[in-house]
Amino acid sequence: MKRTLATLILAAIGLVTAAAQADTLRIGYQKYGTLTILKARGTLEPRLKALGWDVKWTEFPAGPQLLEGLNVGAIDFGTTGEAPPVFAQAAGANLVYVGNEPPTPTAEAIVVPKGSPIKSVADLKGKKVVLNKGSNVHYLLVKALEKAGVAYTDIQTVYLPPADARAAFERGSVDAWVIWDPFLAAAEKQLGARILTDGKGLVANTQFFLAARPYAEKNPKVIGTVLDELDKTDDWANKNQAEVVKELAPLLGLSPDIVQLAVSRYSYNVEPVNARTAEAQQKIADAFHKLGLIPKPIQIKDALVAGK
Repeated sequence: MKRTLATLILAAIGLVTAAAQADTLRIGYQKYGTLTILKARGTLEPRLKALGWDVKWTEFPAGPQLLEGLNVGAIDFGTTGEAPPVFAQAAGANLVYVGNEPPTPTAEAIVVPKGSPIKSVADLKGKKVVLNKGSNVHYLLVKALEKAGVAYTDIQTVYLPPADARAAFERGSVDAWVIWDPFLAAAEKQLGARILTDGKGLVANTQFFLAARPYAEKNPKVIGTVLDELDKTDDWANKNQAEVVKELAPLLGLSPDIVQLAVSRYSYNVEPVNARTAEAQQKIADAFHKLGLIPKPIQIKDALVAGK
């Protein structure tokens, strides 16, 4: 059968599109962390342009959604907290940890409305607690309840992404919210939310950089360039906190005082994933499996860069 001119043109367009996509690094980001600052500053684009690569940024409401995007091939690289990659790996995602930032335990918390009679984590027994399932705060909730002697099954978990969770929190349809910055800072400043406990003494709240394994193995120079630029951005952010706030406030759509509070609780410094961090991540995976939150046991080492 003869191929029509239109068919040939469409096939050619498809090949060009595929080639363009192959030379575009697709980054998933959230409303926090160094990737957001890197996007705002625009310093990555010229470095990758020199290597023949473009950059496409896609915002996600939380880590689980971001890693779902990575799993289905919508993005190549992104950042999340501790729990999302555990859930994603358990779901079969072919991801790899390529780096992490230092712990930020005070950048996430369990909060209750202003005037709530709830005074401690122990008081959450029988109450409705909203959070984004599989997000970094999921492990905070597990450890906080454990310390308070409350079984995970003794609370009513409501799973919603941050925007919907805040709406439920404001309506009073839930008793507590487990959330991270800058949503946490916004809840404190705008709603007068009261912190029952943050992660200090309970969880590390480590932020990880992750990539689709096939992409990372095929394009190590691109991944290395991104990590190097993130490291430079971290160094700049540590020395220029006021400028960080100035850059992020309009991007996040939040007032400078809210962004300042969130920024003050963040730790900036790109590091390779070491044995200690991997072991801590394994403990999270084991805890989630024990509670039935993930369907099968996983080994974090299977998602590390070869040789690490």
